[in-house]
Amino acid sequence: MSINVTVWGENVHEQQEEEVRRRYPEGMHGAVAGGLREHLGERVRVRTATLQDPEHGLDAATLAGTDVLTWWGHAAHEEVDDEVVARVCERVWAGMGLLVLHSGHYSKVFRALMGTTCTVNWRDSADRELVWTVEPAHPIAAGVPQPLVIPEQETYGEPFGVPAPDELVFVSSFSGGEVFRSGCCYRRGKGRVFYFSPGDQNYPVFHQPGVRRILANAVLWAAPAGGAGEPLRNTRVEAGDW
Repeated sequence: MSINVTVWGENVHEQQEEEVRRRYPEGMHGAVAGGLREHLGERVRVRTATLQDPEHGLDAATLAGTDVLTWWGHAAHEEVDDEVVARVCERVWAGMGLLVLHSGHYSKVFRALMGTTCTVNWRDSADRELVWTVEPAHPIAAGVPQPLVIPEQETYGEPFGVPAPDELVFVSSFSGGEVFRSGCCYRRGKGRVFYFSPGDQNYPVFHQPGVRRILANAVLWAAPAGGAGEPLRNTRVEAGDW
């Protein structure tokens, strides 16, 4: 059975900046979707959605048919409707997988699921990023170079205002001395969440084979067996019901 993936992109930089359009002619969401199709083939059915779509492309029916959602946002976090945020969180608690990419760390969705500020230290100087695998047996790390070299990227540095990851798969280092927990796994309710930091709009990161491999691996890791169900809720149990 195929994994149903919805690739969500804010799609603001692509509309406003010619350089980003040249770098990502099908949008950043299009590049992410293309990488998943390239690596996973018939194992996935991939659709895309953007901020500009009705209900941001994340209506109840679409989310009900989504096994894994990927999320990239940056310039318009506050434009995401709170009702859609609540809907996404509900589906994660029910078992839908979620991949949060780069500056999506500051999205309403990720902050709601983490319950923290999700802030980072950052600078943008086209620095080289080395992504080091610290958990080589983790399925998300399968087939990933050690280290994965990203020639140019926005720099993120600690402290990263998130809860301690359930599993830390990658850390990154930069020439300025910064280190960053760049690949973090969480479980929220029945759902699995993976945060991956590389992917700034000013660099062709989502065209890079190693990055595409990580995202494909993460989709397989985050997909719920048998699809998402219903979130756990308070249930009254009478004596003798078991």
